[in-house]
This record gives sequence, structure tokens and C-alpha cells, in this order.
Amino acid sequence: MKNLLEGVDIVYHCAATAYGGLLVFSPHMVTQNIVTASPGVISASVANRVKQSVMCSSMARYGENQIPFTEDLEPWPHDPYGIGKYMSEMILRNQAEVHDMGWVIAVPKNIFGPRQKYDDPHRHVASIFMNLMLQGRQPYIYGAGNQMRCCSFITDVIEPLKRMALQDSVLGEVINIGPDDEFVTIRELAEIIAELLDFPLEATYTRKRPPEIYLANCSADKARRLLGYQPTVPLRDGLKRMVDYIKQRGVRHFTYHLNLEIVNESTPDTRAKKLF
Repeated sequence: MKNLLEGVDIVYHCAATAYGGLLVFSPHMVTQNIVTASPGVISASVANRVKQSVMCSSMARYGENQIPFTEDLEPWPHDPYGIGKYMSEMILRNQAEVHDMGWVIAVPKNIFGPRQKYDDPHRHVASIFMNLMLQGRQPYIYGAGNQMRCCSFITDVIEPLKRMALQDSVLGEVINIGPDDEFVTIRELAEIIAELLDFPLEATYTRKRPPEIYLANCSADKARRLLGYQPTVPLRDGLKRMVDYIKQRGVRHFTYHLNLEIVNESTPDTRAKKLF
């Protein structure tokens, strides 16, 4: 990383093993790929006198908190992924302040859109639903499907990220990115996708995943104020674009490419038995 960042002014750190629900069963993996890897990027940035670092964190940093999540809330992550992300934030702040490097922390939420990996059984719930339904298979829903989320179409995330590197007024800020006006349950998400595909939905309901945050929605007020943030792609329109993308490319078999470190009575059957 030190060699790669030579002569670079701005670094976007977006890489992560982003598997919140999975990594409670693989805490060593998340430690290696986030808690250890992120300081490598930060150290290389400081060593090369990078002017500004923009780090993508995660909504998992908030854990069980009052909604909508605002940036002034004390983070309370409930899984190794959220813990790892918040630790990375703290290391960035520490090193940036010690070595006089500008920093901004973005907190995007549930990004989706064309070109997203859709044969991954561990993450991206919308693409999992689409890939299953296009194969004529019923989706699995954890618990009763009442978990509530807001989803961000990819282009509505890219624009504010770009502005974070261009505006000195956001230096030293944590900023949520994503719509806060289309709160949807996982069950409703499956219903919308089924309607777009004209699919006879009879979802299989399975036991809930531990631990799972049921109400997760971030306020976008700060992004509106500092970045002029305004989402342009409504949820249904974004899902339609993604459906068209997967139809064009063709369905794919799911690939269980990550091994679980812990398999016990708490491990969801979809993972332990590779049901996708």
C-alpha cells in the first residue's frame, strides 16, 4: 500500500469484508480483513503525506440505537463487523490528528444497483431475492421479515462521496449517506421484487439471525446540509434497474466462498446447510 499510494493526494478507503450477519460466526476473519487491513491503508496514507482520507464505515456502527440514527449518537455496534468498522474509524481519527491529515467518515447504508455481485449467499438481500426468484426458487426470510431498512441506489452514494473530497467544510465529520424516507421491511422488499418479476411469492420463513438489528434507518439531514445530498432514484426504480441487469447477464448459482469459523445451534441453516 505504501508503494501504491506514492504521490496520491486523496484516498478513498471503501474495501471491506462486508458480511455483518455472517461475521458473528467468523470473528477472526473480520479482524484480519478490517481491523488489521484498515490501519495498513491509514499508515500508508500518512507515510505518503496524503492530504485527505475518506473512509466508508457502516450503519452497523450504531447497533441498537434510537432511530433515525444521527451522527451524534454514541456508536454501539452489536456484531464483529460493526465493531471492526468503528475501530477503524478511531484509528483513522487518531492517526489523522497526530500526523495532520484531513479525514471524513462516510456511513452509507444498504447499497444496491447494477453491477452488484448477486451470487453471494451471505449479503445483498435484494440481489439474493432476485437471483433466487429468477431461478424459479422461493426466497428465505429470517424471522417474520419485519426488519426495517432504507436502501441506497449506487449513484446516489457516489455523488456525495465525490463531494466529500472537494469540500473543506466537511473535514473531520462523520456523515450518513442514504435516503431516510423510504423505510421498508424485508418482507415488503421481497413483495416489490416479486411484483417486478411477476413471481408467485411464497417465501420460506426461517428462524431469525443472531444478532440482528430490527430497526435501522439513518438520518440524512447532515448530508443534506453539508453536501446538498438529494437522492434521485426511488427504491422501486432502482430495483427495476437491478432486475434488468441480472436478466441481461443471466442467473448464477450461489457460491459459498467463505468458510464459517463457528458452526453451532445459533448458525442459520441457510449458511450451515448452504440452502441457497
